[in-house]
Amino acid sequence: MPTKLENSLVTREGPVAVITLNRPERRNALSLELMCELIGCLDRIGGDRDIRAIILAAAGKVFCSGHDLSEMTGRDINDYRRIFDVCSELMLKLQAIPQPVIAEVQGVATAAGCQLVAACDMAVAAEEAWFATPGVKIGLFCTTPMVALTRAIGRKRALRMLLTGEPVDARTAAEWGLINEVVPTAGLAMATRKLAARVAEASSLVVAIGKQAFYTQIDLDQPRAYAYAKEVMSMNALAADAQEGIGAFLGKRAPCWSGK
Repeated sequence: MPTKLENSLVTREGPVAVITLNRPERRNALSLELMCELIGCLDRIGGDRDIRAIILAAAGKVFCSGHDLSEMTGRDINDYRRIFDVCSELMLKLQAIPQPVIAEVQGVATAAGCQLVAACDMAVAAEEAWFATPGVKIGLFCTTPMVALTRAIGRKRALRMLLTGEPVDARTAAEWGLINEVVPTAGLAMATRKLAARVAEASSLVVAIGKQAFYTQIDLDQPRAYAYAKEVMSMNALAADAQEGIGAFLGKRAPCWSGK
């Protein structure tokens, strides 16, 4: 049975956990309460070794419209710092947990909602989905979304989105590297689950090692990246699952993973 929280739902589908943003009446805006809820969910799921992949989905027609703007008026600096501290913690948490997180984008993803997609490890979107960072149009530049967006699509494309606020359709988002795949709406859930199932076929330990290594090396210069990567790979080779996988390949049999 799904676990219904105040602003989200968590369901388990075999080795896959599905977290669903559940504020459709507010266009799944990232209120402070919802962001704290998501961090708690990711913490719990991240510690469950039986869960091999996570899908981040949303109820209704909009994936996520960004921050809840009703929380962005008439506050003091400490209130705003709290909101953006928690937002940053959420984005970092998506990449810090061992399981890959796949965004399932059925509709609009704007501002911090676009950031949410960019921060996920992978993303699949419906054909009619679109993405934007329109904060410049309302006097609040999408500065924190810029961090994830720039790392996903590069400087010139990110600046175009950030400085104009113009939307980008799903096909363009895929070409730019913001998402992995565009599918018909009717096939969206199946496509994300197919991708999650592929991830779940591998050793959970090796996937966790690889995900952590990816985010550690990505911002290093090339010599330091290689120095780090070769040490990680050497340690990985000692793992029982590495020896099992190599042995299975050489023996032409299916591996039996232990997660060790």
